[in-house]
Amino acid sequence: MKPSKPESNEENKNDDGTMRLNRYVAHCGIAARRKCDEFIKQGLVKVNGKTILEPGFRVKDSDKISYKGKKIKPVQNMVYILMNKPKNVITTTDDEKGRKTVMDIVKSKVKERIYPVGRLDRNTTGLLLLTNDGDLAKKLSHPSYEIKKIYHAQLDKIVTLEHLSQIRKGLKLEDGLAPVDKVSHLKGKEKNLVGIEIHIGRNRIVRRIFESLGYVVVKLDRVYYAGLTKKDLPRGWFRELDEKEVILVKHFN
Repeated sequence: MKPSKPESNEENKNDDGTMRLNRYVAHCGIAARRKCDEFIKQGLVKVNGKTILEPGFRVKDSDKISYKGKKIKPVQNMVYILMNKPKNVITTTDDEKGRKTVMDIVKSKVKERIYPVGRLDRNTTGLLLLTNDGDLAKKLSHPSYEIKKIYHAQLDKIVTLEHLSQIRKGLKLEDGLAPVDKVSHLKGKEKNLVGIEIHIGRNRIVRRIFESLGYVVVKLDRVYYAGLTKKDLPRGWFRELDEKEVILVKHFN
């Protein structure tokens, strides 16, 4: 695979040439920065042999950084992979129960250490981005950027117009209001098939919206994510983003 040229790490450094530890670890392709915060607080990261628990600790190029006992360095080749995730696959880098993960699908084809951006439920299919670009992962995962996502949902029964109107207005769930940009029956399809567009990224949000109204989500498929679609990407397959797509997701709003 032909990786895209990375942005320089120089712009991420302070005037004194140092960088926050969480950003450094993210640039090593370990995980998105918020996840790296957790790893640091768990004591999994050492600087010059000393465990550092503060994500904002500043490091310099000459420091020796390790994660889980292995030395790490910022990646030289940025990789951006788009996957059409199949059902019954876990969106994580590993699984303690030995279940199949998205990394099992890509590991024989991608030599760089990459990780999924955000997550899809085990039974949810569709678009998933995997990368070693920590800055992009942070942007796409952070709620403040309100990344556009479109799902197609198959419910266990016909979805009424009244319920569609309620969803459109925003339902109040246990963790607050669930704003929805658009929701409607899929054109020309059965009335238990619904398209829903959201910007929020809370856990199982689409499933919980329908469940709150008494529906069972039979199938859920993410068909659009940050400007990307599933065009020419069969279920279970993945491909590298081209240069234009990389620019698109980096500047997508």
